[in-house]
Formats: sequence, structure tokens, C-alpha cells
Amino acid sequence: MKVGIIGYGWVAGAHIEALNAIDGVEVVAVFSSRRQDDGELSAKHGSAITSYTDLDAMLADDDIGTVSICSYPSMHKDHALAAVAAGKHLIIEKPLALSIEDSALIRDAVRAAGVHCCVCFECRYSSQFLATKAVIDQGLLGEVHYGEVDYYHGIGPWYGQFRWNTGRENGGSSLLSAGCHALDALLLCMGGEVEEVSSYATVSKNEVFAAYEYPTTTTSIIKFADGRVGKAASCIDCLQPYYFHTHLVGSEGSLLDDKFHSQKLSTNKDSWSGLSMKMLDSGDVSDHPYQTQFDAFFTSIEKGEQMPLTSLEEAYQSFEVVFAADRSVEEGRPVKLSEIRGG
Repeated sequence: MKVGIIGYGWVAGAHIEALNAIDGVEVVAVFSSRRQDDGELSAKHGSAITSYTDLDAMLADDDIGTVSICSYPSMHKDHALAAVAAGKHLIIEKPLALSIEDSALIRDAVRAAGVHCCVCFECRYSSQFLATKAVIDQGLLGEVHYGEVDYYHGIGPWYGQFRWNTGRENGGSSLLSAGCHALDALLLCMGGEVEEVSSYATVSKNEVFAAYEYPTTTTSIIKFADGRVGKAASCIDCLQPYYFHTHLVGSEGSLLDDKFHSQKLSTNKDSWSGLSMKMLDSGDVSDHPYQTQFDAFFTSIEKGEQMPLTSLEEAYQSFEVVFAADRSVEEGRPVKLSEIRGG
């Protein structure tokens, strides 16, 4: 399977490395607004790559069956629609788009064309959340009625995406920028229908984060239709090591990061039992499990099945909650999911 990359920035390198590591998959083309040298690209990434500055020309190559969209978030909608119109399968780096309207346009185009689509909520494929979900699915926590999943990652000038991440045009919001990983993981762990979101925002007074045009810390309280409650924090102005916090409370036990207690296993209620997992401990894209996710994507294409865990349909539901949370911050009130869906 031959792949073309749209946008050649920091995250594209991680996509190319992960894709080329999969048997039978090869990156053969890169579209960028900046002219790239074919020889340098090929030598750097270990595959014969043709560079393009004309997107239509790259999409006209019938040998390319899939494109990976790594462009600025404000360009995702146009690039995705162009790729779908050319009959290509899609990998879309998060965020899906910067508005629910643009996200819906992508979803509807993918549905109509019948192509496959994977959205990069790759944290679902991490050791941390595969193990966490296994504990939940085995019933070791009973019914989870409360959950917290929080994203702490200071994105300052020392970080690759800072120069464009600070503006609303491409950063969008704290959740769209990065914290959507935590909110999506919360929805993965708790399941069920979200009814309403109440979100609150604040900002750091440290001058290093002054360039941001939107609130850099948000906390979202999520009410599920069945009465359960969850919380997701997105803090991209913190000065601390990267931390992807998880705390789930159920009728038979609790899970805290890489530890758990379960009455079903009669574990010691006075101390935590350990889980064998690697915690997400870096925001560097080279440390994220793209290869595992992309391998599952190409397997789903071969089988003619929907992408597991990070399909467009599932990701779209998470972004509905993200956009409800951002609207709650902007309007200072709880927002029902029916408002986002136009109901």
C-alpha cells in the first residue's frame, strides 16, 4: 500500500517512520508548500519519495491509495475533502478540524465516498490505555460511575508546535491543541452517551505562555445521560513533567494511573496493586504508538471493516464533546450535546 503525506512538518516525520515500518506499506510522496528535495527526503526516510508542491498532482497518482494529513489544523477540512474526492483512504492527525461544521463535512464526505478513515487518537493504542480498558472490560472495577482523565503538558517555545499552536487559527483551544487526547480517553474508559458539558478556563501568568490567544487551561465536567460524571482537564501551560492522569472509580474497585484495587480479586484495600503498563510520559510524537494504530488501520482496509478504536465515526463523537466544552467556556454556561448536533 502506497501512501502520500500532506504537510511536511514535525508530526509528518513520525507518521512516515511509523508507516514505513509496517510490512507492505510505503510512503512514496510528500506534498508541502515548501519545495523539498526528493533525494534528501528519500535518504532521510529510507524510501523513494517524490515531493510535490501541487496537491492535485499528488492526488492524481493512482498508485497512492492512502494519504496522511499532517498539515496545519486549519487546512484539514480542505485537504481531507480533496483526498476523499480523489478516492483516497485517510489518516487525519488530530484535531479532525477546528469546528463541528468542518468536522461534519469531512465525516459526510467519507461516508458518501465509502473510503476508510483513521483519526490520530493514537493514545488509545498506548500500553496505558490498552491495559486500562482491559481492566474495565474484565469487570474488575464493576460499573465505573466517576472518572478523571487529565492532560498535563506545558507547550512552550521549547516545543515543536509552539510557533503555530499559540494562535486561534491553528491552535484553536487548549482541548483542540492537545487536551482532546485526555477527553477522548475519558470517553473510551466510561462509554455511554454524553448529555451535557460544563467547562471552565484559566491562564498562567508566566510570560512564556503570553503568546497564546486562547485560555491554556480548561477543566470540563461531563454529565452522561445515565447520570454518571467525568472530568477532563487540559493544561498546556504547566511547568512540570508530562503527565497523563487517570483515575476511575467503580462499584467494585478503582484504578489510579498504573495501579488498581478490585474487590473481585480481593486485593488489599489498604494499598494499591500494580499494573504492568508503560505510562504515557511524553508529548513527543516520536514516542506515540502510531505504528500500532496505523497497522490496525491497514488491516481494517484489507478486511473491509471499520477501523477499530480510532475510526472517524468514533473520533467524531469525541470531537462533539470537545466542541461542546469549548462552547461552554466561550458562553459561560453548560452546553448540551443536542445543541452541537443541531437538535
